Amino acid sequence: MSNIGIIIGREYRERVYKKSFILTTLLMPVLMLAIAIVPTLLIMFAHGDAKRIEVVDMSGKIADRLESNEFVEFTSGGNDLQQALKKSLEDDNFGVLYVGENIIADPNDVKLYTNSSSSMTMEESITSQISDIIEAERLKEYNINNLKEIMDNVRADVHLSTFRNDAEEGVDKSVSSAATGIVGIILGFMLYMVLVIYGSIVMQSIIEEKNSRILEVMVSTVRPFDMMMGKILGVALVALTQMLIWGVILILISAVIMPSLLPADIMSGVASIQAGATDVAAVAQMSDIDPEALTALSSLLDAGYIAGIFATFVIFMTGGFLLYAAMYAAVGASVDEIQDASQLQTPIMLPLLLAEIVLIMLLNDPNSKLAFWFSIIPFTSPIIMPARVPSGIPLWEVILSAVLLFATFAAMVWVAAKIYRIGIFMHGKKPSFKELWRWLRY
Repeated sequence: MSNIGIIIGREYRERVYKKSFILTTLLMPVLMLAIAIVPTLLIMFAHGDAKRIEVVDMSGKIADRLESNEFVEFTSGGNDLQQALKKSLEDDNFGVLYVGENIIADPNDVKLYTNSSSSMTMEESITSQISDIIEAERLKEYNINNLKEIMDNVRADVHLSTFRNDAEEGVDKSVSSAATGIVGIILGFMLYMVLVIYGSIVMQSIIEEKNSRILEVMVSTVRPFDMMMGKILGVALVALTQMLIWGVILILISAVIMPSLLPADIMSGVASIQAGATDVAAVAQMSDIDPEALTALSSLLDAGYIAGIFATFVIFMTGGFLLYAAMYAAVGASVDEIQDASQLQTPIMLPLLLAEIVLIMLLNDPNSKLAFWFSIIPFTSPIIMPARVPSGIPLWEVILSAVLLFATFAAMVWVAAKIYRIGIFMHGKKPSFKELWRWLRY
């Protein structure tokens, strides 16, 4: 154990004390936040000036009721389409909107002639306005006074408030399916990246040391098994350190930073939902926020909820990394070049890719039989189980999955060690799967 400890310490210090590790650890949360916010900001500020469009309305019922907005500016183009098209080129306008005479009966009798490429946002803005006008004109044909107001009063927007009756001895607890689904997907993708990136680090480190013949010198005083375990556990501690730092930052954001930035009325609504308020719609109306958004915020700003999810994340990240790092270590010991490892990595990557496919399916039903079995199978559970935990699955499923994961790691270490002890001395030839099987039987 002393030899393993020395190797663990060396692997840990070599990576954690680097400036790149410190910068990555501190900047990654900022980068993740930017990835979430920047697309929204780009959408808000990406559109250019409003496009000027001349309207040729043969029906006489559309042009006067079209309203200009930030995307498009409507002007009258008369009743001559060809003249309007020619004028739009001369005046450097964006184009001409032609509305047919029978537009009310035939909503497809509308054409947009552009002098440059159009955009989906602008076209959606035009079609939605014309659709509203046509619907209003059709309602007039029924000769019912105030029909539009009647239709507006009849229309109902339903918000379904969801509660977990089994949360705490029958106490209702509001939950947001959207929030739990998004959190689960994010956790799954993060675990996929951790397993692939840090597993590759273990493999590349072994290949480099094998090529430099360092391993052949070390094996005179340290057993191959000790070298492999020291390297795996050392890199695991590096990943765990980074995850713990990110977890502390995440909990601080959830418990301190976000509550101080949000308006007081929204935080009051969040506090009411967290306290067990059942009339979510009424609370949301008082806070002037969408009920679904308020429910999602109440979950994301609950430090205990976030800490519980993160604890599960750490457990399965550790078990998953140990399992896959053992396989990556065996691959690294079997080849001399990183390029030669691609074929041997295929059996490792297949379960991870399959887990990513199932991860998307969790949005439909996190408690399906497919989700259950993929969260129990050790080769996919490190990704699927943490993604299911935010939905509130039974504790026995989490415990069973974790036990099977670490038991499989113990078995995989035995398999990887048999390949490792022979592979580190093999040079000049990439082994086949048949040869790897022969090494396991030695």
